Amino acid sequence: MKSTPLSLIAGTVALAAVTGFAALTAPGEAGAPEAKAAARLPVERTSLLCPSPGGVELAETTYTSVTPAGEGGGEAGTAELSPAVPVTDDDAKDDGKKSDKEDKDGKGDKADAKKDAKKEKPVVTLKESGKPVTAETSDEDAPALIGTATGRLAPGWAAQQTTVSPAGSARGLLGLSCGAPDTDFWFPGASTGKTRQDYIHLTNPDDSALVADIELYGPEGPLASDIGDGITVPGRSSVPLLLSTLTTDAVEDVTVHVTTRGGRIGAAIKVAEDEAGTDWLAASTDPSGSLVLPGIPADATSVQLVAFAPGEDDADVKVQLLGKNAPFSPAGNDTLHIKSQMTASVDLKDVTGGEPGSVRLTPVGSGATPIVAALRVVRGSGDKQEIAYIPATEPVGGRATVADNRAKGSVLSLTAPATDAKVKVTTSAGSEGGEQAVKTYTVKAGTTLEVTPEVPSGLKGAYALTVETESGGPVHAARTLTVTEGGIKMFTVQTLPDDGGTVDVPRVTQDLSVLED
Repeated sequence: MKSTPLSLIAGTVALAAVTGFAALTAPGEAGAPEAKAAARLPVERTSLLCPSPGGVELAETTYTSVTPAGEGGGEAGTAELSPAVPVTDDDAKDDGKKSDKEDKDGKGDKADAKKDAKKEKPVVTLKESGKPVTAETSDEDAPALIGTATGRLAPGWAAQQTTVSPAGSARGLLGLSCGAPDTDFWFPGASTGKTRQDYIHLTNPDDSALVADIELYGPEGPLASDIGDGITVPGRSSVPLLLSTLTTDAVEDVTVHVTTRGGRIGAAIKVAEDEAGTDWLAASTDPSGSLVLPGIPADATSVQLVAFAPGEDDADVKVQLLGKNAPFSPAGNDTLHIKSQMTASVDLKDVTGGEPGSVRLTPVGSGATPIVAALRVVRGSGDKQEIAYIPATEPVGGRATVADNRAKGSVLSLTAPATDAKVKVTTSAGSEGGEQAVKTYTVKAGTTLEVTPEVPSGLKGAYALTVETESGGPVHAARTLTVTEGGIKMFTVQTLPDDGGTVDVPRVTQDLSVLED
């Protein structure tokens, strides 16, 4: 029996009453509803990926997970980091293909139970906001972790893995904020040189396999590589690749570009440099005409800037250090010319002069060619030196959090490149006890303010740092964590970009006039 036009209209009206309609009337038309600004609402689901910290003997890794205190959306929710368990061909088959006989005699249920048993328990489980939880491992084969937070634990959820590698030619402290999956990554500052072992880790959080492509660019342009095209990353697994095996060219300064086909991944590069140290190199922020790289420690003995212009045009940028009291240009390195698709680098040496600082890159002239950039920072000298990397990063925005901080050794850097800014810094309760503390700081335009966070009263365990912009800005931030082992000040630097804890949700109004002829 065919439906009548009347019954169709009645069904549509009923649907409108339940769900509402976005007004389709053009702005300015008679009867058009007044436009309303989109609302900022908390996200209800967040994903994070942590690469495998394994491959190093005697190393100890700590995972720290936290959601900053505040009102989240939805239900109570959960936040878990679980081992990446590869999806096999049998796992990938559609459960609906089981025969009716299997379902009736219970074999189908047994198969499901067997499949669920293969899933390992979460490594870290967070149950409340405002207080971090931690877990530790010394497993040399520790897997990558795949994490999801929902409900009130989703907005601002942050996690970090911190590894202490006390021995070997590349001993050091490796720190990385676990990142959200994406489709496009830029890593200036990598290397295929003989003194480096740089592994790029690709982590796929989904059940389906995907394909990733890796491009390498040196000072003379693209490096020849057939292996980097079409790398398969199986579902719910992580693939580490030694960069020097992707090309026959041994190049000190390399920019790595990772893209995906049909899915999203996590990507990070583990750097190990003979006799110098080790750390994670996180991706630079998206290509932009102006960049800020915050958080150079005051006692840095060497700073190297690596930059890349991915487009068809060369870039000329002004290099400035935003110091303790004012911005200034490094002598002899006040500008940098970056040829299109060629990695450029400059040794800024001990540019900070014993004071904390941040690097700002801005266009020379009216052009604004997009670039990406990172810093290689050295502290100490000889057999006591250690390295860390600072990629260009987005501003703090509304809020940003770094998870793993200790009673000693945590330093926060705040820089306001354009205008004065006022920020609120919250130190959370400790993972094993303590009360949160809040302090407000003013950052002068063109300067970097280095502060030692106020340790929570009665602190036990690790705590989280949350930075919120209250006025002025923008503000860029980074946290330096230092752990002394064997007389070496091992350190790592994590930037604090906006956590994306809220999103714009368009306001919807009911307008039944769309049903009229």
